Amino acid sequence: MACRGRRKPWLGTRWALLLVAGGLLVGGCTASGADVPSKVAEVSTTPAAKPASLELSPKDSVDDFAPGRPVTVSVDDGELTEVSLIGADDTVVKGAKEEDGSGWSTSEKLGYGKTYTLTAEAVNADGKPVTASSTFTTATPNRRVNVSLNVGDDQKVGVGMPLIFTFTGSITDRAAAEDALRVVAEPKTEGAFHWFGDQSVTWRPKDYWKPGTKVTVDAGIYGVDLGDGTFGMEDRSAKFTVGDKVVVVADGGSHEMTVSVNDKVVKTMPLSMGKPSSPTPSGTYTVMSEHRGYTMDSSTYGVPADSDAGYRTYTEYAVRMSNSGIFYHSAPWSLGQQGNSNVSHGCINLSTENAAWLMETSRPGDIITVKNSGGPDLEPTDGWSVWQMPWKAWKTPTQSN
Repeated sequence: MACRGRRKPWLGTRWALLLVAGGLLVGGCTASGADVPSKVAEVSTTPAAKPASLELSPKDSVDDFAPGRPVTVSVDDGELTEVSLIGADDTVVKGAKEEDGSGWSTSEKLGYGKTYTLTAEAVNADGKPVTASSTFTTATPNRRVNVSLNVGDDQKVGVGMPLIFTFTGSITDRAAAEDALRVVAEPKTEGAFHWFGDQSVTWRPKDYWKPGTKVTVDAGIYGVDLGDGTFGMEDRSAKFTVGDKVVVVADGGSHEMTVSVNDKVVKTMPLSMGKPSSPTPSGTYTVMSEHRGYTMDSSTYGVPADSDAGYRTYTEYAVRMSNSGIFYHSAPWSLGQQGNSNVSHGCINLSTENAAWLMETSRPGDIITVKNSGGPDLEPTDGWSVWQMPWKAWKTPTQSN
């Protein structure tokens, strides 16, 4: 009996070793930080979005804002939700927001000497709103000027047509004026401005216009500071189309005129130019205007009609080529000299039938080149004679007087 109740001394040690090993095994399978992420490591935090930042132009308290400039709002780190621009008299100014909500600008111009309040609201990525406002006053002009164009809306013109912008007063900030004058052509056409005095600036293409070119002219001078407190009074605009290429060459040596349409000669006709005492200036003219039933009067150019060199003569067809009194016109009184001698006071004499045909074929902006006349060179400032000036000289900036 005593023998059955005795335990072998090595058994306790064996079970203890097994339990220890088992504990190590269990611990090794379940407690490794490298294999099972902790709950703290599983939690991630998202940083708060940046607050939206608004930029308003003009800024608050500006008191001389040019009303022709756009009022703008832009936002960083956010999207615009609402913008309003309201005058002191409760006038609501129209504007448009960018599709992505990044900006807003006015779509109409402001009034002179008016006070406005601009208010804008935006939200950031978290939807948190931010608001900004600006109260400002537009400029009051010391003087206002208007501008006229030498081309009419829906007009068809010749390939040599220059675009002349004539102001009703002198302009001291020529760069500001040019920025306000836009010429858009299809197809795109290279050109440049040139100033003839302080009240007139002309835009011409480098080369003749291509037939069929469509041109839009915008003189957006309203609200623009043109220097020394002078502002534009009213915008002007016109759209026109360039017609066929009509080029006329009048030769005082052969006493003949050659007419080409789209680079093909279509007609020749006899002529008579200015006599030796009043020769026709040589050079490239641009047709300015056309007249039916016109009285040629030398007194309008400084020569008394009753003087030896003067005249006052009615003609059925007359087309102006310069400001100094050079026309081509019907002259039935000189039919005997047309084609063999020069007897006019400086104009180009044609038969009534030929003058009528040419006026019907031609239009303002067409080119007439006079050569072998024995006269002085045509001045580029005389009428629309801009093609008398080389392109390099044309592009040279002119100084304000």
